[in-house]
This record gives sequence, structure tokens and C-alpha cells, in this order.
Amino acid sequence: MASDSALPGLDLARFTAWASRNIPEHGSVQDAELIAGGLSNLTYRITLDTGSLILRRPPRGPVLPSAHDMAREYRALSALQGSAVPVARTVAHHAEPDVLGAEFYLVEDVAGAVYRSAEQTASLSVDERAAVGTAVVEALARIHEVDLAATGLADFGPPSGYLQRQVRRWGRQWAASRTRDLPVLDEVVTRLNAELPADGETTLVHGDYRLDNMIVRGTRVAAVVDWELSTLGDPLADLALTLLYWGDDGTVSSAGGVTGHPGFPTADEFAAAYATRTGRSLELLPLYRAFAAFKLAVILEGVHARYLAGGTVGDGYARAGSAVGELASRALALLD
Repeated sequence: MASDSALPGLDLARFTAWASRNIPEHGSVQDAELIAGGLSNLTYRITLDTGSLILRRPPRGPVLPSAHDMAREYRALSALQGSAVPVARTVAHHAEPDVLGAEFYLVEDVAGAVYRSAEQTASLSVDERAAVGTAVVEALARIHEVDLAATGLADFGPPSGYLQRQVRRWGRQWAASRTRDLPVLDEVVTRLNAELPADGETTLVHGDYRLDNMIVRGTRVAAVVDWELSTLGDPLADLALTLLYWGDDGTVSSAGGVTGHPGFPTADEFAAAYATRTGRSLELLPLYRAFAAFKLAVILEGVHARYLAGGTVGDGYARAGSAVGELASRALALLD
């Protein structure tokens, strides 16, 4: 069994005692591992007698207000059980910090691949890449089609004003996490406040939809994961952030280049396929893409701040800070 020193953020002895009391139907804990990937919440695979479960908890160290809300993420997953959106089966949520020093939740481990590198997707055929791209577009469309009343998510966020709230929220996050002066990002905040539309359509949005936040089995999406930023909001904002990751060459993401091989749709082709599937107009998409670049810049500045404070676990954190200025400049160019 892995030692606690190999599992920062997971006291295995305390968790094992909790599991024996709260999820006895899964048997005894046999082992655990920290899953690589992701620059936010910590994710572990827990091996038990009956199989494996996935545990999610907030990062170690200080976190920004309203960030890393495990209860909210677990609520979204629970609401989507049995829906057309592929998600892992929920198992348990523990709201108190008495076991791991923070709240956490558990879901079933879904079999499949998580594509985090260009080397992984290089092994797929051209036809397989095209089919995966189609499946990713379809899963995003299904998220935006969720019946909010039927799933109990009608109050998962305010019914209007999403874009303005998002700019205010991420502007506050920037002020709270900034480690250096970046006048270009301050200018982006001012421009977005002035230029984003007053309101748009409201649907369920994932908030961080990209290929390495889903489990792919064959050429279909078996589960969309990491619902930390999900809320009610504008579906075009969700699409825009997806396009930012989809077309990345490695400049702003550790998974850059993963969709760069022949067969995968380009970012523009992805957007066109989404528009065809959903019937939504893409007239204002450049403005939404500027917002997406701004949002990711602020997220990565928060990651960079935790890295400087020694609160990160795993690989990839040292590169996060260098992408912030690039994203801010990209956002300003889109606004111009």
C-alpha cells in the first residue's frame, strides 16, 4: 500500500477508517495513488476489495473564496445521474475537514483513456480522431440541453446576468491571486466589462470543458469529469473556453497539441459543428473567446500563486505562470 508521503493531501489511515464506517459495501481499502493531470483539485484512485473509486478534494494550502467547492461539484454529478450527459456514478460526499483536512467526494472509477498528451492521440487513426471530435461536440451539446427543472438544477445559479457576474468574479480572483503587475490584464477586465453583451441564453455549463476533462472509451465520451466550475450560464462561453484548449499548441496548457493530429477538427471546425448541432449563432464568438482567454489567465495566475507558496502537488505547475501574459495579450487582440 502506498505510504502517506506518496499521497500528499490524503491521510490514508484516516480515510481507511472513514471508509470502513461509511462505505462498507465497497470492502477494505487496498491501495491509493495520486492521479497525474489537472492543476486544481487533487484527485486520487482508491483501490478497494470491490474495485476502484475516485476521490476528489481541494488543493492543499490557501484557496480563493468560492473556489474548489466539493459540495457543488458533487451536486452537479448527482443531478446528472441517468441523464443524457455521461458522468461517473456518485458514491459519497463528506463535507467536514475532520478526515482529510478538507471536504471530499467519491465517484466510481470509469474505465477508459484520458488524453493529456499529443503522444497518446498519435496512436489513434485519422477516423478515430474524427469520431472522438464528433463525440466531444455531442457531449457539449447535451450538457447545454439538460432539463434544469427535471434534474433539480434550476437554482444552480442565477437565471440571468452570467457574463457580468463572471467578469466580476474573475476580476476579484485576479485581484486576490495576482503575483505581479500585468497592465494588459487590467485593461482586458475594463474592456470586457464594457463590451460583453448584457445577457445571453442560460443553460447548464461545465465551465472547464476540454478533452483531458473527459474519459474516452473507444471513440465515445464515457464520462465528463471535473465539474468544479459548473453553473448556470451562457453556452457560448462554455464553447469559447473549449476552443481555447482545443486549438492550443502547448502555449497555455500542459495538454497542448493533443488535438493537433490529422482527423481532429480544427477549433473553427469544432465551432461550426457545434453551431450545426445546436442551431446557435456564432456572431459574437470572438468576444466570448476573449473572455475565455481572460478567465484561463486568472485561473493560471491562481495556480502560479499556489506554486510559489509551495501548495501544489504534481507536475506542470511551474509552467502555469508563463502562460498568463500570453493569454491576456490574446484576449486583448480578440477584443481589438
